[in-house]
Amino acid sequence: MIHSNSCAPMILDSLKQQGGRMDGRADHTAGGAVAGPQMNAVVLDRFGGVGELSPRRIPLPEVGDDDVLIRVESAGVGSWDAGEREGEYDGVFGVPSSFPYVLGWDGAGTVAAVGRDVTRFAVGERVYAATMPVPRGGFYAEYAVVGAEFVARVPDRMPTGQAGAMAWDALTALSGLDLLGLRPDETLMVFGASGGIGHMAVQLARHRGIRVLAVASGDDGVALARRLGADDAVDGRRDDVLAAALEFAPGGLDAALVTVGGEAAERALRAVRSSGRIAWPNGVLPALASPPGAPVHHYDGDRSRAATDRLNAIIEASAFEVHVARTFPLERAEEAHRALDDHYVGKMALTVGRTRRSR
Repeated sequence: MIHSNSCAPMILDSLKQQGGRMDGRADHTAGGAVAGPQMNAVVLDRFGGVGELSPRRIPLPEVGDDDVLIRVESAGVGSWDAGEREGEYDGVFGVPSSFPYVLGWDGAGTVAAVGRDVTRFAVGERVYAATMPVPRGGFYAEYAVVGAEFVARVPDRMPTGQAGAMAWDALTALSGLDLLGLRPDETLMVFGASGGIGHMAVQLARHRGIRVLAVASGDDGVALARRLGADDAVDGRRDDVLAAALEFAPGGLDAALVTVGGEAAERALRAVRSSGRIAWPNGVLPALASPPGAPVHHYDGDRSRAATDRLNAIIEASAFEVHVARTFPLERAEEAHRALDDHYVGKMALTVGRTRRSR
């Protein structure tokens, strides 16, 4: 393995061996001095609109004792990336923002190097991770450094391109189902079932034997939810969701997982019986204008090793898939952010390097 206490030339040699013309190349300053290993990235020099996203060469992130350096092949583009780009998350994690700022909360690729205390991963293994762009940068780059606790091997049957768009959404869905604690044959409404979190929640719920009513967006969203195992699916923009929910569960729904807020969601939640439960991931907007009849539990996704181990076991035992609506090359991240305002189902992703289907 290559550890963080290796000298820069050794890390550079290893990165070169993994291929890619731009990988790990040392740049020179105007005075001719070597600037150290560099990588391609899309960065922000300030918060703002899509025009602030800029392709740039920046230094590789430093690898700490408990870290894994990932050579990124695929990175997820989440709806929350747009808010972060505009500065909505500035300071909320207790860490001051610094520039250049690299977005990207989830990604996948291969292990390029590990810290001295990391024994669980070897260079070259396919991995995915959920990270936070502050303070060390995210996955909109050729390399990303993530604490080993939050890194997991990509299941053999899953393409790297899907794994790169999976981590936060799948783990948030899994944590919501854990919170709800439903038994087989109990009823669940997934509101926003054709989105990133929602379409993965449908599959994870069906794996548990839960009866799922999917509230999706558009004919394509309804079709996706049905294909992924929803017992019934309706269009939240067109259909009477409350009536459909009461027909699906005449005595009231046992629970709901809400991945998008708003007036339609609040009306639909009237179908959850008063003794039921509602899971609402932190960050889902707009917030509730008035409390529904059932208790609402706000929560964060668990990205620990225990959570990713459980997620991987489900993936290996089922037909779980990540529906990637569109992919964009890294240098076209601006175009990907513009597409966030369009109708799409599933998740969008950036192709950063060569991706592989499986081992």
